[in-house]
Amino acid sequence: MTIHNAYQAIIAAPFSRIGIAMTGEAVRMLDYLPADTPELPPTDAATAAVVAQLAAYFRDAKTPLTVALILVGTPFQQRVWMALKAIPPGTVLSYGELAQQLGTAARAIGNACRSNPVPILIPCHRVVSRQGLGGYAGAVTGDPLAIKRWLLRHEGVEQVG
Repeated sequence: MTIHNAYQAIIAAPFSRIGIAMTGEAVRMLDYLPADTPELPPTDAATAAVVAQLAAYFRDAKTPLTVALILVGTPFQQRVWMALKAIPPGTVLSYGELAQQLGTAARAIGNACRSNPVPILIPCHRVVSRQGLGGYAGAVTGDPLAIKRWLLRHEGVEQVG
């Protein structure tokens, strides 16, 4: 299977390429790919709508991302991911603050963020360490922390580590 067979679109982002995998009309996975990965235009209307929303977000971070998602995860991960969706652009919470809100541990929040199959759409980049930026796992290549820094700067968050 070639990389293009794994995605319904591969788009240019300001920091790399993004592969978008769909199931029906819902996003199942969003992957960060190397910047030299060839782009792939959307294969259908539902994917084109996702691409349009992401492009709008890259122009204006306040653009709401309202695409349908298929999130496969544990009940706990699902709970964390829904809490992440409630964090508005330009706002950050520490792993500990989110853990306190959900009655769990900061490490558990970090593990749920790491398992997030659709970064940006579920904004795990808005969760930071008490001492700085924290991690940003889930990227398959490149510098995940550079992506997190870009996303936070794009949303108007001053330097966080």
